[in-house]
Amino acid sequence: MLRRPDSSASRAAIATGAAASLILLLTSCGPTASPTPAPTDAGVSPRPTETPAAPAFVADGTAEDNLPLFAAVTEQVWGSGQNVSGRAYIDALIAAGFDRAAMQVTQDVTTVGNPAESIQFSVRWGDADCLVGQVGPSTGAPVTAVLPQLAEGRCLIGATRAIDW
Repeated sequence: MLRRPDSSASRAAIATGAAASLILLLTSCGPTASPTPAPTDAGVSPRPTETPAAPAFVADGTAEDNLPLFAAVTEQVWGSGQNVSGRAYIDALIAAGFDRAAMQVTQDVTTVGNPAESIQFSVRWGDADCLVGQVGPSTGAPVTAVLPQLAEGRCLIGATRAIDW
């Protein structure tokens, strides 16, 4: 007699095959990962670190154009052993290109012979502006600014010292 094939075994085989086919179908139709672009050099090369240019005297410039140099000279003298000498600031500004005839400086010694708590110095610039600096124990760090000229083309208020050296 012939036996009938076991239908439960064939059904299991069919179900397993169908499941495998379905899994294969779903994974092949799903979204694919987009490739990550590779970095390119595209002509970019590392640049050496550039040292900022030192401030320079701008004879035909404005007071604002020359403030960086004025401030740098002031800082340089302030960091030296002559930081309480008005003459040291004037001499350094002249060496940097500023006009001696346009300068003013206050006394660096009091009337009783003590070092001044503050020294001011200036350079008249054109008909309207002044480069003004102030240094000394009472100021802490040097202060520089562009300020408007006072009456008669002066930059500093009060008595100033003759620049006759």
